[in-house]
Amino acid sequence: MTGMNELDKCMAGEIYDCHDPIFLEYKNTARRLLAEYNRLPYDAKTRKREILESLFGSIGANVSVGLPFICDYGRNIRIGANVSVNMNCTFVDCNTIDIGSDTLIASNVQLYTATHPVELADRLADGWKPGDAHYRWNTYARPIRIGRGCWLGGGVIVLPGVTIGDGTVIGAGSVVTRDIPANVVAVGNPCRVLRSINGSDRADPSRISA
Repeated sequence: MTGMNELDKCMAGEIYDCHDPIFLEYKNTARRLLAEYNRLPYDAKTRKREILESLFGSIGANVSVGLPFICDYGRNIRIGANVSVNMNCTFVDCNTIDIGSDTLIASNVQLYTATHPVELADRLADGWKPGDAHYRWNTYARPIRIGRGCWLGGGVIVLPGVTIGDGTVIGAGSVVTRDIPANVVAVGNPCRVLRSINGSDRADPSRISA
């Protein structure tokens, strides 16, 4: 698209240059904050909160993020209230990652917004040569949305562009390649719906704490 800078292209889901100076600035800021965060003792809750407020785009009350934690830019992560992210999680937030309130993210969960074209000819950047500042591979990014009251089991991988509905449980080790509806248990690689959960009364998102 004409008239768009690299950040505009990125957030629009278009091919963009992830080595543009704006993204290098985001990465450097995130790495600096993460370096301190991941060295903190378990009970340094005040300083942890201060860093997460600086790192994330937005963060609700009563959020815990276990150590170590890795993200790309940080600024594209938006987390609701009463969320627990366990240790050793990776959020590649080149586009937005939205996590609803009252959600559990188990250890070793990986959320990937960045991706590349499948066809080799499309994946390789035109005219690239060693030493060029721009990236060798064409890259784009699609947002991830995780609803309220979800639970992602250990080792779950969520791929770019996926939305997971409110109240849904994703079984440990699943690879989520497409949207999953609300109030279901879904498991496997690729992840598929196993059964419905949450009665109609309990499934009402308004009944989940804000």
